[in-house]
Amino acid sequence: MGERDRDWVVVGRIEGAYGVKGWVRVRSFTDPPANILDYQPWQLRSAQGRQDCERLEMRAHGKGFVARLAGVEDRDAAAALGGAEIEVPRDCLAPTSAGEYYWNDLVGLEVMTIAGQSLGRVERMMATGANDVMVLAGDRRRLVPFVHGRVVQAVDLEAGEIRVDWDPDF
Repeated sequence: MGERDRDWVVVGRIEGAYGVKGWVRVRSFTDPPANILDYQPWQLRSAQGRQDCERLEMRAHGKGFVARLAGVEDRDAAAALGGAEIEVPRDCLAPTSAGEYYWNDLVGLEVMTIAGQSLGRVERMMATGANDVMVLAGDRRRLVPFVHGRVVQAVDLEAGEIRVDWDPDF
């Protein structure tokens, strides 16, 4: 999906269609998940590019949310949005405290072992339930848990680097 725009932050993803009237299933990446209801405007980002998105209605449903979006009138249109990331302007979000990061801030950073060996760059982040995981692209794809203290030793946004205590053979 190309280079990240640091002025926009990913807060969720369209998971697919819900019903036959154009509603979509939404997965929130916010903590707590219901915070996604507070953020407007939305921009959808997919392999086809970016598009502004007007949210008409949204409500909790099961473990996620369902939403009705302007211009999405049927199941086919809703299904076509599946996989699109939901982004909001950074200035909608609260500033981070020391040791806190939005996933968007970590994407693109180089991950180095404490011995100075590069493991690759953060391609994306993913939630696993137990902890967040960095998906690294380098000489090969790696999954490295984002656990402060145990694995992640330091994050230096200015230098564009994350230092980890991680075996490069793993």
